[in-house]
Amino acid sequence: MTYRRGVIPAVAGGLLLTVLLWWAGMSAHALHLPGTSGVIGGPTAAELAHWLAPWSYDPPSPVQLGTDVSGGLGDAAGTNRVSYLALYTTALQIRFGAVFAFFVPGALLLVRRLPPVRGRMTATLLAVWTWGLVAGTLAVTVSAPWLIASGGHGSYRLLPQLASVISSGRQVLVITALVAAAVTVLLARATAKGTDPLPQEVVPARAARLAATAGTAVIALSLVVLSYQAVAAALQRISPNIGLFAEPGDLLRQWLLLGGWAGPAGSPLGGWLLYRAADVLLLAVVWWALRRLPGLLTRVTVPAMAVGAVCATVLGLLASQLLRLVTDWEGMRWGLLHLSAVIGDGVPAALTCGLVAGVAAAVTLRMAAGRAATAHAVTSDAATSDSVPPDAATSAQDTDRP
Repeated sequence: MTYRRGVIPAVAGGLLLTVLLWWAGMSAHALHLPGTSGVIGGPTAAELAHWLAPWSYDPPSPVQLGTDVSGGLGDAAGTNRVSYLALYTTALQIRFGAVFAFFVPGALLLVRRLPPVRGRMTATLLAVWTWGLVAGTLAVTVSAPWLIASGGHGSYRLLPQLASVISSGRQVLVITALVAAAVTVLLARATAKGTDPLPQEVVPARAARLAATAGTAVIALSLVVLSYQAVAAALQRISPNIGLFAEPGDLLRQWLLLGGWAGPAGSPLGGWLLYRAADVLLLAVVWWALRRLPGLLTRVTVPAMAVGAVCATVLGLLASQLLRLVTDWEGMRWGLLHLSAVIGDGVPAALTCGLVAGVAAAVTLRMAAGRAATAHAVTSDAATSDSVPPDAATSAQDTDRP
């Protein structure tokens, strides 16, 4: 698929995702109306309002009331309040613009290298869906400094505040990104009709398995080693005294750890193993996706493998979180909506580790495929020389003599 054909569905999907998030944010004030609690219940309305707050133009109470930001009385207090409200509005404008700016390039790369034709439709849908979560997370990240500054205390524990802001707004993204991905894929399928047959990489099975194993090993490093309780606690305690950039432990955990686990001390072994089954599912999904990815791509490149690995990691995270949601019988007493708050967690770490895993898989694939091609060429030359008749070999030797 050419850039001209691919840019149409990518831009349409980016616009739809941005509009859906804007609409969800604008609808947040309806959850505070008196009749809403009577219809859906107070706890449900409060939980949904918490989900929609990162995308809402309604500022939080400290910004609305000027608490901790007024710094004076009368006109000075009013001026400060207006300034901080303007900062909050700017943060939301940057956030919505960044969603579109981050979604379009990734979706364009995916629909070009993984076009939604027969045999690739489901893979493209899953890839674009998970990339929508990544785009939303990046948008929240780049707009976080303005949002923190609008609270009037941006100089206090900046990095922990940044980590807290980045981890918000993910639940709404899961739904809106799925809708935007469906529209993007359908438009891409329509624009791909009438084009020439799409090429497909021929990848040796052994090379694909080695590449998938290398990429999965990177994910396992974060999930098994870095996420172990003792190691995660060591990361949390990192606190160099460097002014605004002190206490980076929360931020490092946000971008490096895909989970958190400890030994089964104090809990039944069966329950501990069931909880760890979600991590096994995550690694299985990543390995299977990376194993299939080279054969689905029209051209195996490092950017395509890197973005594909990020999408595979996010997909594995969603699968593991859904499994935990289904098996957490004790948490059901708090309600399904409360348990669903974990859906979409860990996307920043999936982005970091997925990029490294994709590069590792691409390099391993290239090396393994190169060795396989060399071995095949040597075998073919040997077979050709063995098949030459003795008379022909004698004639060739006579001809080479001076």
